[in-house]
Amino acid sequence: MTRAFFLVIFFIFTPLLLNGQEPINKVFKAGAAVVDISPTNFPVIVNGGFLEALAKTKVDDLYARALVLDDGKTQIALVVVDSCMMPRDFLDPIKLMVQETTGIPAGNIMISATHTHSAPAAMGVLGARADEAYKSFLAPQIVRAITLAHKNKVPARIGWTAFHDDEHTFCRRWIYQPDKMLTDPFGDKTVRANMHPGHKNPNVIGPSGPVDTAITLLSVQTDKGKPLAIFANYSMHYYGSPAVSADYYGHFCNALNQNINANSPGSNNVSIMSQGTSGDLMWMNYGDVAPKRDVQTFAKNVADRCYKALEMISYKDWVPLEMKESLLSFNKRTPDKKREEWARSLISKMKTSLPKNRDEVYAKEQLYLLEKPSAELKLQAIRIGGLGIAAIPNEVFGITGIKIKEQSPFELTMNIELANGAEGYIPPPEQHSLGGYTTWPARSAALEVGAEPKIVEALLLSLEQLSKTKRKLRTPAACDYEQIISKAFPAAYWRFEDSEGNTALDSSPNKSHGRYLERKAFYLPGPQSIVFGEHKSNHAVHFAGGNMVADIKNIDDIYTVEGWIWNGLPFNARNIAGYFFSRGTAGDNDPSSDHLGIGGTANPGHLFYSKGNSLTPLLTGKTAVSLKHWHHVALVHKGRKVTIYLDGKKEIEGDVGASSRNSTFCIGGRLDGLFSWEGKIDEVAIYPNALDQKEISLRASIKLKP
Repeated sequence: MTRAFFLVIFFIFTPLLLNGQEPINKVFKAGAAVVDISPTNFPVIVNGGFLEALAKTKVDDLYARALVLDDGKTQIALVVVDSCMMPRDFLDPIKLMVQETTGIPAGNIMISATHTHSAPAAMGVLGARADEAYKSFLAPQIVRAITLAHKNKVPARIGWTAFHDDEHTFCRRWIYQPDKMLTDPFGDKTVRANMHPGHKNPNVIGPSGPVDTAITLLSVQTDKGKPLAIFANYSMHYYGSPAVSADYYGHFCNALNQNINANSPGSNNVSIMSQGTSGDLMWMNYGDVAPKRDVQTFAKNVADRCYKALEMISYKDWVPLEMKESLLSFNKRTPDKKREEWARSLISKMKTSLPKNRDEVYAKEQLYLLEKPSAELKLQAIRIGGLGIAAIPNEVFGITGIKIKEQSPFELTMNIELANGAEGYIPPPEQHSLGGYTTWPARSAALEVGAEPKIVEALLLSLEQLSKTKRKLRTPAACDYEQIISKAFPAAYWRFEDSEGNTALDSSPNKSHGRYLERKAFYLPGPQSIVFGEHKSNHAVHFAGGNMVADIKNIDDIYTVEGWIWNGLPFNARNIAGYFFSRGTAGDNDPSSDHLGIGGTANPGHLFYSKGNSLTPLLTGKTAVSLKHWHHVALVHKGRKVTIYLDGKKEIEGDVGASSRNSTFCIGGRLDGLFSWEGKIDEVAIYPNALDQKEISLRASIKLKP
């Protein structure tokens, strides 16, 4: 036979790749499987709390649920296990075993935990040890789940969608008043924010972060349209159930399957719920009274919404699959000599090897950190057609998940936490300054303060490489309100849409960017209105003892500052509730410096103007602002005269003498740090001229939603 004949045969029968990616004979396949991983021997160790617990029976079954996808060139496996968390040194050997039995590369296997707090301990953390006997049982069961899913592969089609469910997940970490701070396990009063404050707690101000309310659905059907698997993802920490239990994740899967089977009798659909970025999220809305709920009802409500959302999916007969792993190394926050001595002293007095209280837990954790002062994380980025997946071996805050989703180059992105390992919470850097459980150094939260932005950057880079497109730029959405401000040519306009870093971006052409100082929280809900636009989100910064400082040149004694304020500090907490605005020198020694604040025990809730170092109001308003409500305020300085507006109406007017001509402006406090703002501020603009009442009323005419 001639060489030409062989080439013809080769081109006819070999599934060549177009551009090195897509096979000519494209057949997409998928398989799913569920394997029972409920313990068979009791009691078992459970690690869902501060201290070790033993479970003597099971409440409901635990499962490993696996989905294998195959585009003809690449195979990937997505596996979700009913476990609180699983370490990487436990999962990596499992992947190698799967690779040997199925041919799926170990680097193409994602294994994550649901994060039920009611499962046997696959790893030791805080006061609990790992249950080694259960781990030995669990490993082959996970291998079996993936192997069965691989064996079950059939021609399939696939699609995805997402919708928002803001009724079943909320921020569980709340900011405390400055006079109600809590004490950390090391004896220091550092806690400005902590989880689970209780419903309607009068000592807290508001949530410390935004909520990712999206539920993402990956749906797989046979090529005949029969349901095969639903892979869901939601950022809800866990519900709470006696051990041993799969918690709401298991109830969700059962409820979704019931919906599917009711309309597709005889289908063997596998429903899977994976954990999103819920490090600071949970089902309780602590701003409201405690609801009457149970885990089954909760799960059914979420499942019903997911089933309805499946109608939005448009299925594809073939999509490309790719997976990329990256490794990052981090230092851990090890104890200094003083804390090490405290830990060793406390441990020496313990009567048993297992800690019995919070202090003993954290004493032992300090020694664990010294024994292993660094960690290597395995990150994964996955492409399923136009769906991107970021898999992270940590407990991740909602704001981090939002940042990845908003910047991802894919049309839709899903984040899966506690995947391929478990290296504790990764609070964004600004959250570390607020303290609380999710920041206390331990195996549950050990990584260096700057870990979160490095992880986000690494994942976005991998997603870019998979999509072969650049990430989306995070810019505030244009709105009518912004146009109103811009047309007045402000010297600076801070929209406070920032979600990271120490720079307050100025949206005006002047780029007078500010500097965030001390404690703050980003991306909290701002004033929402018809002017901002239907279904558009507006965000604000919550100042919790910090402020923002900017230098603006060429502004004399004629200027205007205006913006939106939300005070969260009760007026009886201190003499002055807080300062919204100051202008002067860094030490506030200028007797002509300007301050605008809200009265506390003195003139409760009333706007006031003061000068220089004085804490005594020079001018005081007559109308009290509402606690924890948005209000528009404006200060117009014109020579010796000051006019202050509240919600578009003239509130204060008077002769205050010469004005400061310094270029330093402070939002959210005074330049000397006294009585910083305790609450949210948004959409602040400074003008080199005096706005009139008509212009100010236009800005204040925004009709806020309740």
